Amino acid sequence: MARADSPRLSAASRAWTLAAGAACLLPLLPQLPPAIAATAVATGLAVTALSRRRPLPNWVRVVLALALVGGVLGSYRFALGRDVACALLAVMLALKPGELASLRDARSLIGFALFAPFSTFLLDQGPLSLLLGLAGASCALVALLQLSAQESGDRAASTPWQRIATVARLVAIGLPLALVAFWLFPRIASPLWGVPDRILSRPGLSDEMAPGEWLDMMNDERPALRVTFLGAAPPTSQMYWRGPVLMDYDGRTWRRAPAMDGRPVPDTSAGPTVWDYRMDVEPTERRTLVALELTSVVPPGTRQNWDYTLHSDRPLTSVTRWRMAAVAPRGFEPQLAPEVRTRALALPAGFNPRTLALARQWRREHGQDGDVAIVERALQMVRDEFGYTLSTPLPGRHAADEFLFDWKRGFCEHFSSAFVVLMRAAGIPSRVVTGYAGGRRNPIGDYWIVRNEDAHAWAEVWLQGRGWVRVDPTAAVAPERIYDTIDDRAGSGFGALPGMTPMLDLGDWLRRGWNDLVLGFDAARQLAMLRPLGLEGTGARGLVALFAACAGLALAWMLWLTSRAQRSGDPVLRAWHRLGRRYARLGLARQAHEPALAWAARVAAARPHDGQALRALSARFARWRYAPGSSAGDPRRLIRDLRRHRPARPNRPDTSP
Repeated sequence: MARADSPRLSAASRAWTLAAGAACLLPLLPQLPPAIAATAVATGLAVTALSRRRPLPNWVRVVLALALVGGVLGSYRFALGRDVACALLAVMLALKPGELASLRDARSLIGFALFAPFSTFLLDQGPLSLLLGLAGASCALVALLQLSAQESGDRAASTPWQRIATVARLVAIGLPLALVAFWLFPRIASPLWGVPDRILSRPGLSDEMAPGEWLDMMNDERPALRVTFLGAAPPTSQMYWRGPVLMDYDGRTWRRAPAMDGRPVPDTSAGPTVWDYRMDVEPTERRTLVALELTSVVPPGTRQNWDYTLHSDRPLTSVTRWRMAAVAPRGFEPQLAPEVRTRALALPAGFNPRTLALARQWRREHGQDGDVAIVERALQMVRDEFGYTLSTPLPGRHAADEFLFDWKRGFCEHFSSAFVVLMRAAGIPSRVVTGYAGGRRNPIGDYWIVRNEDAHAWAEVWLQGRGWVRVDPTAAVAPERIYDTIDDRAGSGFGALPGMTPMLDLGDWLRRGWNDLVLGFDAARQLAMLRPLGLEGTGARGLVALFAACAGLALAWMLWLTSRAQRSGDPVLRAWHRLGRRYARLGLARQAHEPALAWAARVAAARPHDGQALRALSARFARWRYAPGSSAGDPRRLIRDLRRHRPARPNRPDTSP
């Protein structure tokens, strides 16, 4: 029931409040796991329907709240992170309609709902999130105006279009100050406070590769990188974007070897070709940074590991831009350290006996100097007998045996893993390298898009006199034995419709522009913007002074628009204020604290010949303004009479109606 000190909601106010809550929740839903988002929507609809006549009992709300909180925490394994907090916010907001009865309840719901669009930016900063968040906040402001109109009975803000126009004016008033703060407020290298990590990582490369785990990532069409080559681009067949290098194998899962991270970066002999490029990396919540093999210039803010992988100093929680250079090396670590050799030959005991027997047979046939021949023989076996498909069962204990001798079909995860096991069993140091392969050129903007579905795993073998050599057994599959690919599975999707490719290219180009102009606007970009004005050397104090000056201009703009809106908000008020200005020229201006009838009485005492008409007009205006629904009459006639009334000048007959 509504509290005694707070009026009960009208049907229109309830509808606007619920609409505002739904609009604020909408931008957050796409950032949540589908099951939690669906639960929040279903809960909100059910609670709204059940509480339409009266609020839900307290015990029902408590039980629902405990069940939802327990379900959300259970789905995240009772860990805490910013994605968990956002999920809890969503389900709690879905419960709020269950206590909606009075104006106070409605204001509480809207205030709580406004946290949802702002928390969305903890998970995503894309243009869609911004537009949906702005729409949700605007809808909340319109709903608050509706609540105020119900409470005051003010007809001036009674129609939805008038409230929407008021909110639009507020956005226009505040926009210049927001732009000044975005462009000129001094940027800092790191945030003043820490934001908790996400519990559920985004799809992307990790420090391990287990059977079946790559299928979700390989079915994800979202971009992982956008690359612009500043000169010639390598052939697509040579676009291997190096990520985590996996050395340790337990018979099922490949993992990085963090114990070796302290080793020095090995020597390489660079080839003549250098590829210079700029790379925009989508957030992954991790520190590993992929790069075109092999990186010759380590960008600031990163470090290069012993296996030539790059690691960022900070987690990649937002879109980042990196300037890179890569070379095709003639030799990569020509001298292999004993510790690295031991690790690159290690195999767990008791696994894959058929693979080990085949490798020993090949070694006996090719001798101790037959490493190159063994590698080529394995690739020829793939060409002759193996096929590519994504439809594979999960392996048992002997994963390499099952793939090499039974299935003979799989994707890069199976090919690279079994190939490295076979090479190690033959005494050839080898390891699995994960990353991305290839990419697609977007002709709009002339850049390359590398998507999560381009994730790939290949092998590196160490050969005497050459060092580490990339070997991609998946690429050796004969074209006629490629049965089931990502492109086949996506062939019936939205992007396969005729004429959709240019539209998708345009959409990605717009998103790239958003990343470039908004998300990538850091301290360096801010100084570059000021450089044409000769202000790049002003320092922090000069930047603060420039920001203060521009913010002052923006505030002046806000005050001017506010006063203009007050002057021109309603035609009756405009006519009334014009009437007041006519008397002000005669020294009889209405004081800000003076009621209309009191002002008319004061004018009548000074100018009796104008008093009767002005008193009548003031009474009609007061009834229209402060007594809606009374006998105020047609406002159009009131506007006409206010405009026609002129105070009589000395020695001039009275022309008042």
